Amino acid sequence: MQEKKIELSFILAHLNELSAQEQQLVANAKSAFKTAYAPYSGFLVGASVLLENGEVINGSNQENVAYPSGLCAERVALFYAGAKYPNIKVNTIAVSVLSKNFEVTDVISPCGACRQVMAEYEDKQDKPIKVILHSPTDEVLIANRVEDLLPFMFKSPLLKQH
Repeated sequence: MQEKKIELSFILAHLNELSAQEQQLVANAKSAFKTAYAPYSGFLVGASVLLENGEVINGSNQENVAYPSGLCAERVALFYAGAKYPNIKVNTIAVSVLSKNFEVTDVISPCGACRQVMAEYEDKQDKPIKVILHSPTDEVLIANRVEDLLPFMFKSPLLKQH
């Protein structure tokens, strides 16, 4: 068996170390979580997507009493971007959180479903998507590609028969 090394790359930084454009994207994500509908969990999530054409699309989590019927902020923003700008690539997604019920002090990572959706967009466009995860303490974790968040992502070629 031949060994293959998988390398993941993350950067831990403070918000003020980001570029002005990235800081604005995080500010948009923070603003977006104010529109979250989270009456059950009290966990507010905002996402902001920067497209290659300069457009910025925001999304917030939308809960439902039937939990599986809700949708995460990351998917709201990406699906809207994909619907409105179907042929425009995603450069960066920033995600920010706040809880009404407890203090969040760490960077929160997207759920598995959101990681898979981000991975699909990255694979479809054949270009990495930078992911900026922001905590209420202004600490950020940066992945330069979704694959670092989901190293064994499920890809469409696995569905094709030979």
